[in-house]
Amino acid sequence: SGKEPSPRKRPKRRGDMSNELRLSSEKRLRIFSGRGYPELADEVAAELGVPITPTSAYDFANGEIFVRFEESVRGCDAFVNQSHCAPVNKQIMEQLIMVDALKRASAKRITVILPFYSYGRQDKKHRGREPISARLVADLFKTAGADRLMTVDLHTSQIQGFFDGPVDHLFALPLLANYVGSKVDRSRLTIVSPDSGRVRVAERWSDILGGTQIAFIHKTRDPRIPNEAITGRVVGEVEGQTCVVIDDMIDTSTTQDYVNNPDCSLGNNILKLN
Repeated sequence: SGKEPSPRKRPKRRGDMSNELRLSSEKRLRIFSGRGYPELADEVAAELGVPITPTSAYDFANGEIFVRFEESVRGCDAFVNQSHCAPVNKQIMEQLIMVDALKRASAKRITVILPFYSYGRQDKKHRGREPISARLVADLFKTAGADRLMTVDLHTSQIQGFFDGPVDHLFALPLLANYVGSKVDRSRLTIVSPDSGRVRVAERWSDILGGTQIAFIHKTRDPRIPNEAITGRVVGEVEGQTCVVIDDMIDTSTTQDYVNNPDCSLGNNILKLN
């Protein structure tokens, strides 16, 4: 008849199912917090504008931990924050259980956030028949289902190699160094390492602050006695200087007690940051 066929009309549907399927499988940023200092996770969530995912967590009478997420986490990009404060082992176990729960609930990717990497000081064997506990912690998180670790100021950088996956090693040094530099006369500033092992970190502080002087506290440890060091003397020029003692961990505060002792050559030159 010479007439062109009319275009085939698409049948009407209740909503676009393909769009619904696409949205349901999209990755979504989710923040999860353990019970070890949840205030940090709250501040992070506030900065990102993302709410903390509701979580039910409690202890059984015998000390076992139970964790369940109150919302679907399928396909999400999960960030699990937990501060490893005392009791350290409990905080680690709770975070491991959270990671396992996310893996079994089909989270797309799981990033473990460790503001402080527990057991980081046990990163090598000093004597025979000792563990490398820092490696064990990395293996535990990998086995639980973690895809990535994010941590701050590791005890030693080699710990990054213990985890079989990406590690985001963040540094607070630039922020702290610039703050210290803004509070004191840099020409009269000395960076003090609490032992010979932290001298390299002291050198990095010195570089950022424009080549300030460096000193270190000579001390020895008995590997058979935990949390105890024999402090000798301060090596370097500190008289009349403003001294900043840098350390990665305060456990028993013996180093801080020593540098605040009048018998210490640092005397009252320690810079106290408020």
